[in-house]
Amino acid sequence: MGKIKILVATNNPGKLKEFKDHLKEFEILSLSDLGEKIPEPVEDGKTFFDNSLIKAKYYAENFGRLTIADDSGLCVNALNGRPGVFSSRYAEGDYKKAYQKLFKELEDKDDRSAYFQAVITLYEPSEGKYKQFDGKCEGEILKEAQGTEGFGYDPIFSPKGLQKSFGECSPEEKYKYDHRKKAIDKLIEYLKETK
Repeated sequence: MGKIKILVATNNPGKLKEFKDHLKEFEILSLSDLGEKIPEPVEDGKTFFDNSLIKAKYYAENFGRLTIADDSGLCVNALNGRPGVFSSRYAEGDYKKAYQKLFKELEDKDDRSAYFQAVITLYEPSEGKYKQFDGKCEGEILKEAQGTEGFGYDPIFSPKGLQKSFGECSPEEKYKYDHRKKAIDKLIEYLKETK
């Protein structure tokens, strides 16, 4: 029997690389592999769980394939969990501007604790069924960006237990703490049991 094919519903090359790094036992298809361009779904959910499901269901039903979609972001405790589900849209998608916006909002705050959260939805279109997996990484927001590795908010976030930013970590180092890796581990366990 060949490898199970799974569509990873993302246009983010950083996320796609992470999924490919972890899901080596499966055949991973990206949206660009399918060639057919379709409009992106409207992510109007209030939580990572909502938006992850919106994306997974939309692409699974459009392409008729077993699909996974992740929604993830940075939640800053002193800002009541912002940017949260708006992480990628926090400064019109410009992460350098987003860093500056966050630094400014945290200027008068003593608490710089934050966490990354990821939610992955696995959607089976033939049965209309789905399963969700989540992962979390606690840490804090640094006072300046450090390092050029990773993507998104990685250079300004330092995970608990590591004295540097995700932006200064090799992929292997980051994966020991990473929120998406924790969610993917739960997904792999489920796929091994059921597929």
